[in-house]
Amino acid sequence: MSDKNGGVVFTKLEMGRMTAAADGDVVLFVVGMRINRFWAVHRWLPVMYAMPMMLRELGKDRTAGLLHHVLGTSDPRNFYVIQYWESKEKLLAYAAASGKRHQPWWARINRYARKSKGHVGIWHETYLVPAGSYETIYGDMPAYGLGKAYGVRPLGEGVRARDRLAV
Repeated sequence: MSDKNGGVVFTKLEMGRMTAAADGDVVLFVVGMRINRFWAVHRWLPVMYAMPMMLRELGKDRTAGLLHHVLGTSDPRNFYVIQYWESKEKLLAYAAASGKRHQPWWARINRYARKSKGHVGIWHETYLVPAGSYETIYGDMPAYGLGKAYGVRPLGEGVRARDRLAV
């Protein structure tokens, strides 16, 4: 990434060993699509287009509860988004909100999926992770994932994974 003067813009490094500053339960929502037939662009492109629209909407309304998201791909066919939510209630409220983009797009995506005859696959997973059941460590890098969603704090010397996972 470059700034307007052509210089490189770096994300702030958090030097040393850090951990996510999440203190309670964590909600992860992972959603994705798989292109089963590359030539059927008219079937999978609308599905791919839907998620950025919803993410932009959520980014403009921080009260909706999306804390952070990470876009990813595992190969040329599979694309996904990992989302970190404030609570399961806010995730479910967004999914059910009639005035938001999710409901009409979800209906549209389901129609595309039914008509696609296997051209595109869709999936999602929701994880409700209780406090004490997750641990993170980031070494000399910008906040990422859960640390980006909740912020980071110093890990402390001698603190091990088993200590971070203790309830």
